Amino acid sequence: MSRPEILAPAGNREMLGAAVFSGADAVYLGLTGFNARRTAGNFTPDELREAVAFCHARGVKVHVTLNTLVYDRELSGLADAVRAVAAAGADAVIADDLATAQLVKSIAPTLHLHGSTQMSVHTPEGAKELAALGYDRVILARELSLEEIRAVCEASPIEVEVFVHGALCMSVSGQCMMSAFLGGRSGNRGACAGPCRLPFDASAGLKPGQPGRACHLSLKDMDYIPHLRELMDAGVASVKIEGRLRTPEYAAAVVTACRAVCAGQPYDEKLVRDIFSRSGFTDGYLTNRNDGKMFGVRTEADAAATRAATPKARELFRRELQRVPVHYELSGGVEDGGVKLTARDDDGHRVSVYSADEPQPAQKDPLPGIERALGKTGGTPFVMDGLAAAPGEGGFGFLPGAAWNELRREALEKLLEKRSEVTPHAVQAFEMPTYPAHTVGQLPALAARFANAAQCPAEATEKLQYLIFPITEAESIPEAWRGKTLLELPRVMFGRLEQKTAARLDALQDAGFAGAVVNNPAQLRYTDGWTLYGGLGLNVTNPMSAARYVSLGVQGMLLQPETALTAMQAVAPGVPTAALCYGHLPLMLTRACPLRNVRDCGKCPGGGTLRDRKGRDFTVTCSAPGGAGVRTVFNPVPLYMGERLRELPVDVAVAAFTTETPARVSQILDLLFNAQPFDSEFTRGLYYTNN
Repeated sequence: MSRPEILAPAGNREMLGAAVFSGADAVYLGLTGFNARRTAGNFTPDELREAVAFCHARGVKVHVTLNTLVYDRELSGLADAVRAVAAAGADAVIADDLATAQLVKSIAPTLHLHGSTQMSVHTPEGAKELAALGYDRVILARELSLEEIRAVCEASPIEVEVFVHGALCMSVSGQCMMSAFLGGRSGNRGACAGPCRLPFDASAGLKPGQPGRACHLSLKDMDYIPHLRELMDAGVASVKIEGRLRTPEYAAAVVTACRAVCAGQPYDEKLVRDIFSRSGFTDGYLTNRNDGKMFGVRTEADAAATRAATPKARELFRRELQRVPVHYELSGGVEDGGVKLTARDDDGHRVSVYSADEPQPAQKDPLPGIERALGKTGGTPFVMDGLAAAPGEGGFGFLPGAAWNELRREALEKLLEKRSEVTPHAVQAFEMPTYPAHTVGQLPALAARFANAAQCPAEATEKLQYLIFPITEAESIPEAWRGKTLLELPRVMFGRLEQKTAARLDALQDAGFAGAVVNNPAQLRYTDGWTLYGGLGLNVTNPMSAARYVSLGVQGMLLQPETALTAMQAVAPGVPTAALCYGHLPLMLTRACPLRNVRDCGKCPGGGTLRDRKGRDFTVTCSAPGGAGVRTVFNPVPLYMGERLRELPVDVAVAAFTTETPARVSQILDLLFNAQPFDSEFTRGLYYTNN
């Protein structure tokens, strides 16, 4: 087993120092503007350069997060951000949007590219697709079991990174719109307000309109530190600590624990728990125990424990860890009028210093004392790794201890300074492509997505350009509909669902369907022979990303529903674009089931509701019982644009039906066909915002 990289959060300069001093092998941090934690301290370009110099001097890598969805108007600024990262000499960019990946490869191709967990990659084929797209590392979704992680590691041609400690989002990363649609702060844009930590109550017996009180969408923090040796054995290259919004003491405590376990040593479990937890920790995903014990909230007792533990954790980074080997070479002596001390590291850096005083003849062998003086490297990142002694005529002679200490200090300062020199990445000339705008004011064609075949009214099929059904409904689709039917693939596939879906696609190849809707980059790998359309899960928000998917074979795509109409207009990639015109938006996609707080799978009818603190009910549906399935939490108020279809700057308007009855589906389709106002409460979503 080779020890994985220990990757620590650095939300600000103080946290960066704590992570490095306590022994992190790498840190990840945000450049102001384009990252998934916009409320962290983050770093300006100048501060980033200083951070890289500080880290590289100590052998620590720096990964920069540029992992949010971007709009057309931001692409030039994103290109400048890539140039800033390259100029700072950082080691890698963590990217989500394919536009970011394209800019990195076009502008600074020697920068490593890591696929953010926001990409929802969680399968072997997903890792292979990221490799084909030019990524050097895949950061897996947090929801995987140890065996699922092992399967990805065995198949992946690139490095695999996994989260091992810190907050667990309830939703699969990259597939959550709850904060955006409930509060206008998009988690996909780095501004998540954490609404899942508020009351969402699955308890039975609540009276209509009664506010929910229990927090059944709040997961405990994950803690895989006791399982690090198993993850090492599985082939994980990097273990990541979540928490850029937390404290320096938190970073130091968790880094120290990870180092201990990787070295086969015990660690202070109480300190790790006390420095931050939500009623303890969970390893439910890793160990395949996705039950009600995964849920927890931050209590006053937890906060009190943190206050008490903070001074102890602070001691972990009061002095920095000595870990950079330094090799000394000593020459000269009495007859030479002085001594020369050379210090070098394993990276080829070398410095030399000379004694200010002339050594006197020694009464005894001075070498043991010299070795002791040169070995006192405390307060620096260096540790002595040998002394090559070549005394001149008359030997080294005698110098007072203060002189040897000064020689050591001067040599190590110069070596640290040399190691701090930033090496920028070469930057290539790049001219931002110009993209045409989509026409506004034309009536888009109508398509509809149905949860099942029974939901679709036969009389409406002639008026719809496309019918969209989950692939699980394929055999139920009448042959007469298949010529305009697209089979929708799941946004996430746990267990063996990826292999089963690929086999199903092969079996349906000649069944007469019009195409398939891909919702994850992995699905581009096993859909040969199908006409492909991009779905909700691809999170397309800008023309560069859209054009990249077109180059990969996608013949049309649904734009991400958080995208405002003004931003939609900028996406015209030469194939049809689509936007939702009706639907209860899927706010959250989760492998953990909130209903497990109040019942087990065996007693569940296949779904339920959550009551929020305002008395509103959120429908929860289930794709399959247990850990292989996923749950979707839907917005109680549907999006509707029926009488404003001409304002959608897309080619196709999609009505997405989920839990509606067939009769209700017919009513809503009639409203859309006739461009009528909605007949009950609705929302325009974020279409008229300035995002």
